[in-house]
Amino acid sequence: MIFRLIFVWALIFGWALILAGCTQQVSVAAPVVGNLGIDLVRLKEGARPPQSEGACWSKDTTPAVIETTTEQLVVTDEQRDALGKVTSPATYQTKTHQRLLQDHEEVWFRAPCPQDMTVNFIATLQRALKARGLYMAPVTGVMDATTSEAIRQFQAARGLDSPELSLSAAKELGIIATDVSKI
Repeated sequence: MIFRLIFVWALIFGWALILAGCTQQVSVAAPVVGNLGIDLVRLKEGARPPQSEGACWSKDTTPAVIETTTEQLVVTDEQRDALGKVTSPATYQTKTHQRLLQDHEEVWFRAPCPQDMTVNFIATLQRALKARGLYMAPVTGVMDATTSEAIRQFQAARGLDSPELSLSAAKELGIIATDVSKI
């Protein structure tokens, strides 16, 4: 029994140390804050956010937004006889135009560090997503396509449409410690 308590205490204390190292604040030049309070950073393509010890980042590419407009143009007018009856219907041509409203962008955001993405952590993530009705598969502790899609659904509703887990989403799910002063 005492061994079990020591083991649990060591596990909790170890996680606290690991997570504390990954939650350092990093100031960046162009942050964008979504509903999650996610530290989103839009940088020029190929640029990386500032690195500091214990700060882990992940990136995603937002899709381009293209507007498609289709219109019918009259090629020939309809022809009518003296009584007003249509003898030849009008002919039309369909023209489609596209224009780029927003180009794709690389978006960087704070994320749990890779060494923290253990089987137990992912299983806890899956249980948290399952409790919110987003993950219906068995809890396996494996970061699979089903888990990634559940992460994307959770974050999309909060301003980040990415299958990569953000640090802010992990905090909101309650699987990473949150600074008490920010509650």
